Amino acid sequence: MNCVALPILIPLVLMIMQIFFRRKIFSQWLGISGSLLLLLSTFYLFGQVTKHGILTLNVGGWPAPYGITLVIDYLSILMLVISAVIIFCISIYAVSFLKTTGEKQRFYIAFYALILGLNGAFITGDVFNLYVWFEVMLISSFVLITLGSSREQLSGGIKYLSLNLIGSLLFLAGIGLLFGKTGTLNMAQLAEILREDDSAILLNTSAMLFFVAFGIKAAIFPLFFWLPASYHTPNITITSLFAGLLTKVGVYTMIRFFTLFFVQDQPFWHNLLLTLAGLTMFIGGSAAIAQYEIRKILSYHIISQIGYMVMGLGIFTPLGLAGGIFFTLHNMIAKTNTFLVSGMVFKLKGNYHLKNIGGLVKESPLLAVLFIIPAFALAGVPPLSGFFAKFILIKAGFEDGHYFVTAVAVFTGLLTLYSMIKIWNEAFLKKSPEDPSHEKDKIKLSLLEVLPSILLGLISLGMGIFASSVFGYTMEAANQLINPSIYIETVLYNQ
Repeated sequence: MNCVALPILIPLVLMIMQIFFRRKIFSQWLGISGSLLLLLSTFYLFGQVTKHGILTLNVGGWPAPYGITLVIDYLSILMLVISAVIIFCISIYAVSFLKTTGEKQRFYIAFYALILGLNGAFITGDVFNLYVWFEVMLISSFVLITLGSSREQLSGGIKYLSLNLIGSLLFLAGIGLLFGKTGTLNMAQLAEILREDDSAILLNTSAMLFFVAFGIKAAIFPLFFWLPASYHTPNITITSLFAGLLTKVGVYTMIRFFTLFFVQDQPFWHNLLLTLAGLTMFIGGSAAIAQYEIRKILSYHIISQIGYMVMGLGIFTPLGLAGGIFFTLHNMIAKTNTFLVSGMVFKLKGNYHLKNIGGLVKESPLLAVLFIIPAFALAGVPPLSGFFAKFILIKAGFEDGHYFVTAVAVFTGLLTLYSMIKIWNEAFLKKSPEDPSHEKDKIKLSLLEVLPSILLGLISLGMGIFASSVFGYTMEAANQLINPSIYIETVLYNQ
């Protein structure tokens, strides 16, 4: 099962190649071809998981729990596949939307370092190694967010780094307490020990440290302030990458920890999760409708939609978890796409502020369609992916008696729809405030520039049309999370 290491090895090799071969054309095409190779490897691993079940690799031949263990189950592979799709699209988008040659060369090095940390977090079976991968992501994402070194970027980058360093400190403190109590950091062994330990409730201190650390990285209420302060500052290529991937790693780790080994005192944790999910949805959606800068609107909606993912974990039924995972996958695709479209709007109009742009439905009908698909997917309009993701969550909420947070989820969907309609009306329908005499100078979008958005739009549509198949895979992931005995058995004993 050495193929389990491919999601780590491929970006590591590509990062090294980018360091030593820094010619502009080489960097670009290596970025695209390398991302395609990563995507194909995740498809192969997906086939292996569906055929053989959970895949494991004990690095260096050291058996678990003594060595470094890599594990790919249904949740891991779904996150890997969707992330690889986004990475491939971003690598194409960067060719046209990164400005200078030097910026592109530095981008691809940090880009693959970020992917290395991201994939490592998805497949690690060890809590300390998860911390290491988080730090790899933090360092590379700070390099990316400050790429260009403008005053606004540095300000946003410092805010981003400061709060995330606090999260890392809390994470490390939680690891110390966890190891002191159990003597291990292997996730499967932790699950085996803590599920049979009558005093495991004493680990709530460690669990709370992890919860705050992951809450910062996921940007849940009230720990989200760094996100809208920083996500609008870098190049739109980088913002699109962050929007689709970074906060979802925080959600992924929260799901992993609070289904695998922090399963004591469930009424407290589930009520806390549902309360914060409702507040995250409502406050993020409410803040978004007050904005008039496209990137800020979309940034606040990243926050509100994190609430839906946490809601699925808080419900903690197979249907609720499946809905949360479905929503996460859908949101990664649709949210990335809306930011890609905003970058194309900026290229045509030179501005992100809704008051200063307009007339795009006539100027670029294709761009109008490319915006409508992810925008309506985020709002939950059928037959797009977001409708089915929200439907599953709402059904799970009503079935389990969580009426209030479910009502908040429905209301937040209306706030999202309002925000998307506002962008549509202001940027696309209303007349352009520009001088008509400049019409001849209008910029046209090339096929390479619109291709990533077309691909992501088709995936959003496909996830809606084939929702039953996607739901089947997310339900498999949810069942593995609810019943982790197969995970424990595979990692510890089937070596």
